[in-house]
Amino acid sequence: MNHASTSSTPSSRPKVLLIGSGIAGLAATLHFSEFADVILLAKSSLDEGNTRYAQGGISAVWSKNDSFEEHIKDTLVAGAGLCRESSVNACVREAPHVIESLIRWGVEFTKTEPGADETGFFGYDLHQEGGHHKRRILHMHDSTGLAIEEALVQQVRKLKNVTLLENHMAIDLIMDGKLEHKNRSRGMDLGKCIGAFVLDCKSGNIFPLSANLTVIASGGAGKAYLYTTNPDVATGDGVAMAYRAGARIANMEFMQFHPTCLFHPNAKNFLITEAIRGEGAVLRNFKGEDFMKAHHPMGSLAPRDIVARAIDLEMKRTGEPHVWLDASKITHFKEHFPQIYDFCHNLGIHPPQDFIPVVPAAHYLCGGIWVDDVGNTTVEGLAAIGEASCTGLHGANRLASNSLLEGAVFAKRIAEWAKKSLLQRQNQQSQENQREARPLPIWDFGRAVDIEEQIDIAGTWREIRTLMWNYVGIVRSDRRLKRARERLALIRHEVNEDYWKFKVNRDLIELRNLLTVSELIVECALRRKESRGLHYNVDYPHPLELELKDTLV
Repeated sequence: MNHASTSSTPSSRPKVLLIGSGIAGLAATLHFSEFADVILLAKSSLDEGNTRYAQGGISAVWSKNDSFEEHIKDTLVAGAGLCRESSVNACVREAPHVIESLIRWGVEFTKTEPGADETGFFGYDLHQEGGHHKRRILHMHDSTGLAIEEALVQQVRKLKNVTLLENHMAIDLIMDGKLEHKNRSRGMDLGKCIGAFVLDCKSGNIFPLSANLTVIASGGAGKAYLYTTNPDVATGDGVAMAYRAGARIANMEFMQFHPTCLFHPNAKNFLITEAIRGEGAVLRNFKGEDFMKAHHPMGSLAPRDIVARAIDLEMKRTGEPHVWLDASKITHFKEHFPQIYDFCHNLGIHPPQDFIPVVPAAHYLCGGIWVDDVGNTTVEGLAAIGEASCTGLHGANRLASNSLLEGAVFAKRIAEWAKKSLLQRQNQQSQENQREARPLPIWDFGRAVDIEEQIDIAGTWREIRTLMWNYVGIVRSDRRLKRARERLALIRHEVNEDYWKFKVNRDLIELRNLLTVSELIVECALRRKESRGLHYNVDYPHPLELELKDTLV
């Protein structure tokens, strides 16, 4: 494949580099393609990422029985006082418009039965999930993310002004073209982001790509934890790159643990959607007791942080390896949740008759790269959208099914901002006949050699993930957080030596990024001297009256 030009000379159309191909990256590509040339990087195949595994759906006020005010209220309550209200208002009020765009791009949400429109759902079946007081989750059975991903990928592949680079991974951002990446240090005035160094994961070649705007849409960091619902690509690459480039990072302590990941030796990272509880399923302990009633008035439909902590407490109290999800009251289970039905059946579990064994698992990063109300970071020329960003929508705890919504809304917002800003800047440069920009730097391999077997990348990765699960999990303490910080610092010293000694490949880059993200999570957790939302510290069990809005690093 012909790589996009590595020159930073202005062309007739702005050039946008998009890193990541989930709902945020794909939707942004479709919006940007209307006025810019786009380079889209996908670390694996174009359709691999967290989006395709999102079972539940995307939230929007879609019923005459619902209102923006109620959706806003549910979001703010779940966010435990830390939501940025401007982001909440924007996402909730723009939700119907982005849903219409998704439908126009070919997403087929599940429709109601004939004659069911009298419910006020305007032709679409709506689910209810934890924290929502209304049915407002549009879905495609229990494979919503997959339906969205496939539809958007199909549309993106049709675009002629988009260069698709699958199996390509961004290594580091290029700042101004002045400094070699290895000589940068955080806190320096590095100027503007003008692109990124990119690794061809198959050939091992490394080359620079220039862009008028670089947009990180690389997803979350669930693989920092031993147990996660995330796929293998979720290693926090965008957050780590942005941090190294000097961008502000916020609220990394708020890692959401999904309450119900399937517990089975032959099931890896399989999520049991919250929509099952929305349809009437109940969490039970080994005695068959509905233990959630003692923790929250909404019982099994309480916000995720409360449900995850309650399950964690129940497992510790009883010594049992999991709890049960009782879906026996759900009629037409197979029709409503076909993917879960088939997956469980293949393992010998037969819902709704059989209880489903579930445990909490790391699921969604509510913090990330701090951005403004359109998606711009604190570094000029760099934006971030989707799970890699911290827009303030989720606050201290994400409301179910607000994540796909956030990715779609901010993809549209950053493109609308860029259309005005980049085109205006392009015209000014043309009129002023500015000097040509400096050529991009070339990747310096130095004395690096091919990676040899003695580097135990897998073992170090496993050590980090186990450490994070045991010391920085659902329930935390200052003592355990400090122990995690000390151990991660030792690992960082070892990894940094390996990083500059050997030629980089995907595994080594991911290990470096995973380590950076883990340290950021620990640092933010130590700075928050309260318990709020997803962050629970036994040394500070209560929220502060005057809360710390954002923990910034």
